[in-house]
Amino acid sequence: MAFDFKNYLRLDKMPHIWCSGCGNGIIMQSVLRCIDSLNIDKDDIAMVSGIGCSARVVGYVDFNTLHTAHGRGIPFATGIKLARPDMHVIVLAGDGDIIAIGGNHFIHAARRNIDISVIMFNNSNYGMTSGQSSPLTPYDALTSTAKYGNMERPFDMCELARGAGAVYVARATTYHVRLLDALIKQAITVKGFSFVEVITACPTYFGRYNKFASPVDMLKWQRDSSVNLKQDQIMSPEELKGKFVIGELFKKESEKEYTEVCAAMSKKLQIEGQGHG
Repeated sequence: MAFDFKNYLRLDKMPHIWCSGCGNGIIMQSVLRCIDSLNIDKDDIAMVSGIGCSARVVGYVDFNTLHTAHGRGIPFATGIKLARPDMHVIVLAGDGDIIAIGGNHFIHAARRNIDISVIMFNNSNYGMTSGQSSPLTPYDALTSTAKYGNMERPFDMCELARGAGAVYVARATTYHVRLLDALIKQAITVKGFSFVEVITACPTYFGRYNKFASPVDMLKWQRDSSVNLKQDQIMSPEELKGKFVIGELFKKESEKEYTEVCAAMSKKLQIEGQGHG
């Protein structure tokens, strides 16, 4: 029996405005399946976005949702988590939103290890505003602002997340849907700052500029350009050139979580204050 998404959608906001072939709907469905499988009450979830095509998700789903300013999804999510540590706080953000204007917020949230789950839609460009280059546009790829090829080296977001202090780091694509479901489910349940990068397609801009014939060809590129962790261990650097690794890349659950640290400090200050009274 097919999964019934109706319980999790604001049907009065349909139809959605995503372009044909866009992968955002695949990611949204994966998030909803994971929440359903974990049996989390809708009132116990806060879903936050910044600005961009991916940010539309929070308008379509029936949770506590917040559509914030460009690049500011993580600081708003941080405020929610500090006020309500009992809630599952999920940030949905595009590559331009979260690591360009929002980059500083990203690294410091990871450093603090606050218990929020960040799911990044990586379509390699600013899809909502005509396909400009983002910090994740591949080298030499064409965009509306790089007509002769992108000259800047892109971030490896999973390495950045791990280096900044995230306790869970993973990567999937919109082609590998079962893997995506498993990784997002883990990200939601892990305690601490978790990050899932999802390689997805923007056929309207990135696909057109880079001569992909169709959205299906972009999915085939995801399939053919990805390697799993076992393959990564046995392939040579030459074989790995132009490839990216998918799967659960890092997991560590022993670090102190930020809201718990804050709660302990608050309790300590209350005790000390009573002692001075």
